[in-house]
Amino acid sequence: MTTLRLISSMATKPLLADLVALYKAQAPGVEVQVESVGGVDAAKRVQAGEAFDCVVLASNAIDTLIADGKALAGSRVDLVHSGVAVAVPAGAEPPDISTEGALKQAILSARTLGYSTGPSGVQLAKLFDRWGITEQIQDRIVQAKPGVPVGGLIAQGEVALGFQQLSEMMGVAGITVLGPLPDAVQITTTFSGSVAATSAQAQAVRDLLAFWASAVTRDTKVRHGMVAA
Repeated sequence: MTTLRLISSMATKPLLADLVALYKAQAPGVEVQVESVGGVDAAKRVQAGEAFDCVVLASNAIDTLIADGKALAGSRVDLVHSGVAVAVPAGAEPPDISTEGALKQAILSARTLGYSTGPSGVQLAKLFDRWGITEQIQDRIVQAKPGVPVGGLIAQGEVALGFQQLSEMMGVAGITVLGPLPDAVQITTTFSGSVAATSAQAQAVRDLLAFWASAVTRDTKVRHGMVAA
């Protein structure tokens, strides 16, 4: 039995659970152990030299690990593209988010706003800067701690208008997902896998990532609110 230890961000946790099951049917002699934490924490642990075989994070984080010698050069495999969705507490009056202008007005009108510390949150903050509204809304922003889903904060009433990867909003009780960000301002994150520099099973990881990037997994990715890379 080959055992592969993998670390990932929370955004891909449900997806990876299904992808692991698919691969087990394909390669019954391979066990994949997945640990999902906040993406920032995952990258820090890999940078610190903790032993993993595979890393699945946002593509820019993977590129940094490769540049720093913590993941193998040439091993990056893009797996999915993931967009950001908007949600409100269940039962709340849904604001119009159908256009960039409507979204901006909804943000300006919201009692509290929530987003993550991950790549989508970083890009959302840049969008607020571009709109020139950062100072106006700063006191109303509730930034989720690494690994804490924004959907949970919305369900608990701490956040009136929340933003996170659609994959992390799906299935969360107590919220209503309004839909994706308008195309004009949609934030898409590519999640990729790579072979960790600490792995002694590089070929097994490459085989795993090749399967996960194949057409066989396309429907699974769509079911989790993502599209194949």
